[in-house]
Amino acid sequence: MEQNNLGMSSRAAARTRTRIFATVRYYNQSARGRVVDLSATGMALELEERFNAADGSRVKIESDELGFIEGTVRWCRGSRIGIELHLNSNALAQVSSYFRFFHEDVRPVLTR
Repeated sequence: MEQNNLGMSSRAAARTRTRIFATVRYYNQSARGRVVDLSATGMALELEERFNAADGSRVKIESDELGFIEGTVRWCRGSRIGIELHLNSNALAQVSSYFRFFHEDVRPVLTR
C-alpha cells in the first residue's frame, strides 16, 4: 500500500476493470455482488446489499472465475467494499489464471 496526496492508503498495483460475479462471506453473513476492479493485491466489489464488516475484518470471496480467495476488508462505503488479498501462492495462481484465460477488456456500454 502507498499513501496518496490525501494521506489515505491506496493500492500500488495496477487495477483492471472486470465483470466477475462473486459472493463475499464474513462469519454467518454473505453478500452477492460484482468485482468491479481487480489487481494482484486487491479488489473492489459492488454488492447487491449493504455488507456489515469492519475495516480489518477477514473475509472469503468465492467466484467461478477466481475460486476461493481470502482477504482483509480495507474500506466499506454503502454497498461497495475494498478487499486486500492475502497473497499466498494459491491466490496469486488464481488471479494470474483469471488474467491469462478469462479476462476480456471491459468497455463502456454507452459511447458519446
